[in-house]
Amino acid sequence: MTHPWFSASPAPRVLAHRGFVPPDADGVVENTLAAFAAAHGAGAAYVESDCHVTSDGVVVLFHDDHLTRITGDPRPVADVRHAELSRIMADRGGLLTAADALDAFPTLRFNLDVKVAAAALPLGRIIAPHADRVLVTSFSDSRRRTALEAAHRAGGRPATSAGQATIVRMLGAVASGSRVLVRRALRGIDAVQVPERRGALRIVTPRLVRAAHAAGVEVHVWTVNDPAAMTRLLDLGVDGLVSDRADLALRAVAARR
Repeated sequence: MTHPWFSASPAPRVLAHRGFVPPDADGVVENTLAAFAAAHGAGAAYVESDCHVTSDGVVVLFHDDHLTRITGDPRPVADVRHAELSRIMADRGGLLTAADALDAFPTLRFNLDVKVAAAALPLGRIIAPHADRVLVTSFSDSRRRTALEAAHRAGGRPATSAGQATIVRMLGAVASGSRVLVRRALRGIDAVQVPERRGALRIVTPRLVRAAHAAGVEVHVWTVNDPAAMTRLLDLGVDGLVSDRADLALRAVAARR
């Protein structure tokens, strides 16, 4: 049975990467209330974001370990209290906690990346009541599973995409040509979210897309901002584009419907 997360729109889907910061936006940064509102306003049904934990244990939507790139402050997110981080982000689009984001945007589907181990358990508890519109992911399968198990214990069953170790196993299974091994590698997985290539290695190929689909799993590609690349990947049959340019990706998808 397909998880309800996938029901917000038909494939191919557009996942607004860290929300959407329009090119002419002034002072707005990624993963903020303003960026999520812009994604929603552009017509995105899905948003991707990242979860860290403040020094007082609040799960916040923030990509980097440190504040440097976004604010110029060199401190780690884990060393800053929630109230202070909220003040720092107030003129940059507005900080969102995971809980606040789910409440503020009740019609959006969320793709939440567990960036640190400390976020996994509390995030699982937070998303449990909203599990029908959350997909949990992480490079770490351990962090991903911890969040899922916490959500399950709290009565929710979010969707999930594969962590790095699972993707490596899947790639080996695809190379072997064994559908049985592909299904085994992707057991319990709803989507694989991968870059088109990693260095010289092309990851997203027709063979991979066919194998994932045969196992009942979607393929989402990140981070795709070039319209020509969007068209190429859609021609390949991918199910989702993770993009900083949700406006362009939505346009590319709409042209096919």
